[in-house]
Amino acid sequence: MAPQTNIKPALSVAARRARGILLGLAIFTVAVAAISLMLGRYPINPGEAVAMLVNQVLPLDQTWTDQQATLFFHVRLPRILLALMVGCCLAVAGAAYQGTFQNPLVSPDILGASQGAAFGAAMAILLGLSSLLISAFAFAFALFTVLLVLLISARARGNHMMVVVLAGVMVSSLFQAGVSYAKLVADPTDELADITYWLMGSLTGASMDKIALVFPVMLIGCAVLFALRWRINILTMGDDEAATMGVNARRTRIVVIIAATLITASSVCVTGMIGWVGLVIPHLCRMLIGADYRRLIPASMMMGASFLLIVDDIARLATTAEIPIGILTAFVGAPFFLYLITRKKKI
Repeated sequence: MAPQTNIKPALSVAARRARGILLGLAIFTVAVAAISLMLGRYPINPGEAVAMLVNQVLPLDQTWTDQQATLFFHVRLPRILLALMVGCCLAVAGAAYQGTFQNPLVSPDILGASQGAAFGAAMAILLGLSSLLISAFAFAFALFTVLLVLLISARARGNHMMVVVLAGVMVSSLFQAGVSYAKLVADPTDELADITYWLMGSLTGASMDKIALVFPVMLIGCAVLFALRWRINILTMGDDEAATMGVNARRTRIVVIIAATLITASSVCVTGMIGWVGLVIPHLCRMLIGADYRRLIPASMMMGASFLLIVDDIARLATTAEIPIGILTAFVGAPFFLYLITRKKKI
């Protein structure tokens, strides 16, 4: 009985610590979002920001200019919301993929969704389509790419997870070649610059229309991953162990992959290629809160959202010419990746 009395307090302390960390992450995310609303080349003070938000529900005397309202509701607020949504989705997709594939170095583009989206966006740019249609093309091709990977892996023999990864690498290479060809034939004075800028990733084109386009898909995908977070714990133990616990590992893995792919495709189609978030953030959360996916999933959501918003604040404020956010995430992600593979402890 003595060991049990020692274990229970330890577990309760760990649980309280995890709850405290999650609460701290939630408060930090809200604080970063509130501060970001006021930051910019044309600052908006806290009173005006709060008043403009409250005015949408309760009419107030206008103490702000029409230009400030336009900037706030049509530029800054959509951009901040999109940064929070995309950061949340990329981070939780990375965490889900790492648990499902039992590989800590897996990222959300493992199945080729990012390269498929890049090819779709490049085709739409070559066709001269609007911004919303470029996002729609990117989303459609991202889903098509992953569907193609799953169909190929279903017909191949051998270790299923290994076949899925290899099929993802091969299909990604195919669509990457398609993007290269699109850049080759693009008009150098216009289309080539648009394709190149899209590939670097940016939140510049954020709008409420784009948010409305992807929000339902993101919400459903994140809700599925959140609901299945305890099953992802079981997947990390192996298929045999999952079977003994009454979990159909293959079916669960497919559902997790589909949900993670949907939110990855939704993110990439509206922002372009933003790398490293899905690899770096889950590892930071593991170092902070542990490897239990019941806590790791919500922690990744909040840390991913706040991380991408902070990086975007730097991207739009650091220089007079905005830095593509994909470049900044690479500057953060690459050194952290080197740290992961060189540290003595197991990843």
